[in-house]
Amino acid sequence: MSDVLDQLSATDETTLERLHRRLVTDAAANGLVDIAYRTIDSPVGSLLLAATDRGVVRVAFDVQDHDAVLAELAEQISPRVLRAPRRLDNAAEQLDEFFNGSRIEFDLALDLQLAHGFRREVLGELRKVPFGGRRSYGQLADAAGNPKAVRAVGTACARNPIPLIIPCHRVVRAGGTIGQYAGGPERKRLLLEMEERATAG
Repeated sequence: MSDVLDQLSATDETTLERLHRRLVTDAAANGLVDIAYRTIDSPVGSLLLAATDRGVVRVAFDVQDHDAVLAELAEQISPRVLRAPRRLDNAAEQLDEFFNGSRIEFDLALDLQLAHGFRREVLGELRKVPFGGRRSYGQLADAAGNPKAVRAVGTACARNPIPLIIPCHRVVRAGGTIGQYAGGPERKRLLLEMEERATAG
């Protein structure tokens, strides 16, 4: 009896997956998906990846509550949000390569519509911080053209919508201490140590 139930359960899952793929295909063909998303496992926990037609728009750690992040995206960008993993295959693959040490730069289209004004300037400077490198909040404020805006730089890093790909984890306090991070300080430390090991080797 249990074998029969297992087969029925497997059949139901296969059918649901097939129906979901068809839904994704039909929705995309008819322009009904504004935000595609998927989750991936990583050394820093489960990550939510989301993209618009323009590029990756959001990366979120599990501690940020993926459901809440999706609700924010629906409110801030569009309610037409659908799990469509294949649309994010390239981003997922590049993140896997980053974590295994075979990629030091990302080659992905990004959608920065969730960042405005000075925050966007800071994100531009963050993208210039090399793999294995570190910058202080003050150095980043200087680079962004506003040396007195150290606190604003901290806010921009904290609200970075695309962490990892835009490497705010490489920004530390002037004394070299880790500082805060959206994914938590332990994840930040892990990322910095991972990059140090990769560059040392």
